[in-house]
Amino acid sequence: MHQIWLVPAFPLIGFILNGLFGKFFGKRFVSIVGPLSIGLAFLQSLVLFFAMLSTEGHALHEQLYTWMQSGILNLDVGFQVDQLSGLFLLIITGVGFLIHVYSIGYMYEEDAFYRFFAYLNLFVFFMLILVLGDNFILMFVGWEGVGLCSYLLIGYYFEKQSAIDASKKAFITNRIGDFGFLSGVMLIFIYFNTLNFSEVNSSAGTVLENGGLIVTLITLFLFLGATGKSAQIPLYVWLPDAMEGPTPVSALIHAATMVTSGLYMIARLSHLFVLAPITMAIVASVGAVTAILAATIAITQTDIKRVLAYSTVSQLGYMFLAMGVGAFGVGIFHVMTHAFFKALLFLCSGAVIYSLHHEQDMMKMGALRKKLPVTFATMMIGTIAITGIPPFAGFFSKDEILWKTWSSGNFALWFIGFLTALLTSFYMFRLMFLTFYGNSRVDPHTESHIHESPVSMLAPLVVLAILSIFGGFFGVPHILHFLPNGIEHYFEGFYAEVQAGHGTVTAEIILMVLSVFVAALIPAWFAWKTYGGKLDTADQRKENFAFFHNLSLNKYYVDEIYNGGIIQPIKKISDLVFWKWIDVGVIDRFVHLTGDVARASGGLIRGLQNGVLQQYAIIFALGTLAILYYLVFFPY
Repeated sequence: MHQIWLVPAFPLIGFILNGLFGKFFGKRFVSIVGPLSIGLAFLQSLVLFFAMLSTEGHALHEQLYTWMQSGILNLDVGFQVDQLSGLFLLIITGVGFLIHVYSIGYMYEEDAFYRFFAYLNLFVFFMLILVLGDNFILMFVGWEGVGLCSYLLIGYYFEKQSAIDASKKAFITNRIGDFGFLSGVMLIFIYFNTLNFSEVNSSAGTVLENGGLIVTLITLFLFLGATGKSAQIPLYVWLPDAMEGPTPVSALIHAATMVTSGLYMIARLSHLFVLAPITMAIVASVGAVTAILAATIAITQTDIKRVLAYSTVSQLGYMFLAMGVGAFGVGIFHVMTHAFFKALLFLCSGAVIYSLHHEQDMMKMGALRKKLPVTFATMMIGTIAITGIPPFAGFFSKDEILWKTWSSGNFALWFIGFLTALLTSFYMFRLMFLTFYGNSRVDPHTESHIHESPVSMLAPLVVLAILSIFGGFFGVPHILHFLPNGIEHYFEGFYAEVQAGHGTVTAEIILMVLSVFVAALIPAWFAWKTYGGKLDTADQRKENFAFFHNLSLNKYYVDEIYNGGIIQPIKKISDLVFWKWIDVGVIDRFVHLTGDVARASGGLIRGLQNGVLQQYAIIFALGTLAILYYLVFFPY
């Protein structure tokens, strides 16, 4: 036994201890239990990961007990650690631990400090169940669990209407995706008679026809589930509003847990997806369009967390683009590097917000680099990493995605990805210059109290900054042989066929140079010229392109379109049909009718119970005569 069960057990114990006793034992107790539970899970994940590598990549399995058995359905509570789940374990617990440590300083003044850490521990627990489970049912438990925890954490400030609305939006939007996920799982059980991942993957090529209707339908349903959890068109709208939760929650959702679950599911079932070329094309196209759409929205937003939220949607689009062109290993590699620099960027934004007494508007910031030197330096590292400037982490994974897209012959999607990279550099350096450069636009009263965050918040920033600098080297071929090279062992057997490249080394180098200079450095320079000093130039450009600026600032009015075209019609139909006709006209009327019948029956019988003894005697006598008559004339 490899004790895989200990990995999710530690966060679960942390949830129970903080949830039941945290309020009574105080914040020091919570501050120890919350991060410690995730730290122990990380240490156990390291042990398991290297134990898996020592077996030359063979998966570690652990069957705990039989959960349910009915006919051909046999479900065990079983865990597995292979290259794919092992990497996700390290991301979830490693980055999650740093976010927990950061949360001690950021959330310490909150009255419900214990509740926050209980939810945070539970969030990590369900994500670990999702990743470790060796069958669809366990994945679904984790799938729904992270949805529940996102609802609880996004709505943590439940006295704010915006937080309430955002949490409901996230929950309901993901229910739509969950319908697709469950539909795909049901079809898989019908055709495979099993819900075990290894059995489904091993027999996919024999049970389903390559390019056939059934495999296309199954994968499209599963992809619908992925668009909900991983925030892709058309279900991406919940993620930008998730910033209503505390900043550590945003970091955990955007970097290490919920939004990566859809990508993990597609990677886990890649043997199915490669049998559905139509679905693969849709995955790649939706990823590319989502990436460019979110990037064009991010360039005008003024809320520092909202810029990063749309950045996450855009980067997730990159990952789906990689999946859609068959570069599963590269897509997962970008999941890892993105976890480093996106967690860093969100936590840095939290440090800025913390120092400015919870101000999030970048137009009320400026000139903060000297007052917040550590926050500035680490956030600059995260910005350089996400824009893909070598040798920082984002360069390796982002350029590999662009190259795999080009070499697979998807030139139009490559151009969209390239344009997205250009916009990413622009909006991220715009964020940096508005926040840390130029003239101070901070409220004078607040400005006199600006100071760096406590050590518990700064230490995770430094660690994540180091990972954002060097994390990309894990993917350099022939240097370290498990990322992403080792991860591709999970996809071997069809990976080479799917990724039959059409490019040359020369073409790859040319595209790399274009990506660095045209898509990273030039937009950064343009952002500096526009936002690095006075904002006169920015204001002028805003006026010159007022229509496009307002379109982007209002997020293309997608929320308004959804509200007017879907939500309000459903509410009106519910009001007129389901409420007035069905609820009131049918159900209520039936319920009232049963009451009326009972009342009328009672009225008829009530006359017999009038307290007159003579009447009772007559009824008794008549009843006796009726019984005697029956016994005499009908003896048998």
